[in-house]
Amino acid sequence: MKNKIYYLASCDTCRKIIKSLPNSDKLEFHDIRQNPITASELEEMYQLSGSYEALFSKKAQLYKSLDLKNKNLTEDDYKKYLLEHYTFLSRPVFIIDGKIYIGNSQKNVLEVIKVLS
Repeated sequence: MKNKIYYLASCDTCRKIIKSLPNSDKLEFHDIRQNPITASELEEMYQLSGSYEALFSKKAQLYKSLDLKNKNLTEDDYKKYLLEHYTFLSRPVFIIDGKIYIGNSQKNVLEVIKVLS
């Protein structure tokens, strides 16, 4: 399985993280705006993370504008929104050696840098 990063090319945080990565040439880059994630890709992420909610960004503007924080979202809802719009994916998402790293927390980024080194 190829190591992969799901990211947004227009996202400054994603670009900054990508710049900091060693051996980024070993990653397959997947821009989620140009190339939306498929149901099978989402399913692979789900299998690795154990939940759709873990993959879901509650910082997304759309999350606020649809007033989703005041709704009781189920795993099926998270899955539906993740497939409907790229902005709901907590990014970047790395899949490296069968392990998933979700989001841009410093701890996560440092782990990814360590694994790629």
